[in-house]
Amino acid sequence: MKFSLKKKIVIPAVLSGFLFVGMSFQNDFFELAKQIEIFTSMFKIVNQNYVDETNPGNIMDVAIKNMLKELDPYTVFFNEQDVLKYKINNTGEYTGIGALITRRDGQLILREVYENMPADKAGFKAGDVITQIGDVNLKDFKEDASALLKGAKNTKIDIIYTRQGVQKKGQIVLDEVEIKAVPYYRLLPNQTGYIVLSKFNEKASAETKEALLKLKEQGATKIILDLRDNPGGLLHEAVNICNLFVPKDEIIVTTKSKNSVHNHTYKTRNEPIDTEIPLAVIVNDRSASASEIVSGALQDLDRAVIVGNRSFGKGLVQRPFNLAYGTQVKVTISKYYTPSGRCIQATDYSKKDENGKPIKTSEKEYNAFKTKKGRIVYDGGGVMPDIEIIDMKLSTIGRNISETEAVFNFATQLYYKNPNTKKPNAITDTDFNEFKAFLKKEKIEINTNTEKSLKSLLEAAKKEKIDNEISTEVKQLELAIDRSKDKELDKQKEEIKRLLYQELLLRYGYRNAFYDYISSNYSDISKAVQLLNTPSEYNKILKK
Repeated sequence: MKFSLKKKIVIPAVLSGFLFVGMSFQNDFFELAKQIEIFTSMFKIVNQNYVDETNPGNIMDVAIKNMLKELDPYTVFFNEQDVLKYKINNTGEYTGIGALITRRDGQLILREVYENMPADKAGFKAGDVITQIGDVNLKDFKEDASALLKGAKNTKIDIIYTRQGVQKKGQIVLDEVEIKAVPYYRLLPNQTGYIVLSKFNEKASAETKEALLKLKEQGATKIILDLRDNPGGLLHEAVNICNLFVPKDEIIVTTKSKNSVHNHTYKTRNEPIDTEIPLAVIVNDRSASASEIVSGALQDLDRAVIVGNRSFGKGLVQRPFNLAYGTQVKVTISKYYTPSGRCIQATDYSKKDENGKPIKTSEKEYNAFKTKKGRIVYDGGGVMPDIEIIDMKLSTIGRNISETEAVFNFATQLYYKNPNTKKPNAITDTDFNEFKAFLKKEKIEINTNTEKSLKSLLEAAKKEKIDNEISTEVKQLELAIDRSKDKELDKQKEEIKRLLYQELLLRYGYRNAFYDYISSNYSDISKAVQLLNTPSEYNKILKK
């Protein structure tokens, strides 16, 4: 009787569970079908009846991309051209000109020319502005113009471009281009190996392993892994890189989602290279995603000391799904958690403030976790270094300037003052003052918080039609803000001179000259070297 009673109680409960799930699924399916039908009908009617000719492909591309903006910045739609770029980013290989390119006002600007690659061999320089490719005038070309610079190996492409206002003609012969995940490594003083890892593509762990082994052959007894400005990439490559330094079967990261299909625990699968070599990892506020998996895991496992500044705070995992006609959608499918159990996602995209902007987690909301040996670490706002290097953290005005074209454009001017020297001259105070004058002349908007607030005030005043009444006061405020900005620029003079010099280094000596300089002069690297060569300090941090 007891057994049958249990059956009477349990079976209805199970059935009600299935009924609930079934109803939930049906309701979701009905709502999806309903909204798709509405959208399809609307899309068809607009395209058939709009007064002018429409481009259905462009309209749909914009519609989908704007729809996904409501979720988070990482859930994105890839059209066919986007899919090609995504594949290049993950493999690091393509056939092209070998340059970093941005588009502005119907032109392509060469931001960086890679050494010994097609554009470099053809004599192109950073700052060159491409206006025509073959017979295509870019001013009238609305598609992805960078696609015109890709094609079969040995294809010759005629280019019209301007350099410092002078129009020129050139020709580039396309070739295979490989962008290294590890663009630089070297042996620093005191047997300290230094490895720069710039991205997590399919070759990241293999290239890091190769650099590590070669440095050990050269006598390295300590290692610095530089993850500054590394935006992340492939999750499994992050696990493999940790595996170089930690034993097999160690948990590196766990992913969790509302959809259990995406719940995974990622462990190291191979025998490590070296589990004892002292290790320092350098991060900054542009180290994100896979960079944070590596730095967070090595910190949680007490395997490395983290040096630098708090990382970006991207604890979200994306996966691409194939769609029709060669398109894709990359969807945020889960959050990742470091071995201690912390998620370091800094922004909650499901919560918006009164202006519709997603809310960042405040320090008051951070939760404490413990590393393998009991050290306290926190979630919520990126990986916080064990040793923070304040002077390498960009100031607000430095960050705002770096987000404009100002440093790049002024560095181009400086370069052409002495284009034939082998290395750049030091940035002088005269250069700095000229840069300040350049900002004013070009009307570069640095957008300080005060300026943003003033703009909001002006917009509100115009809506209420009182802008004329307060125009005098507004002008006084603008002058006061300019004076304040000038003082702030002077206060951050050394930082801004550093940003300018970094840009010049890339012009004169490419990436190698850039990394040669920073590995010998930057305080976060100097601190990592000093730490690794002071065992007592290193062991104290890791509780050894």
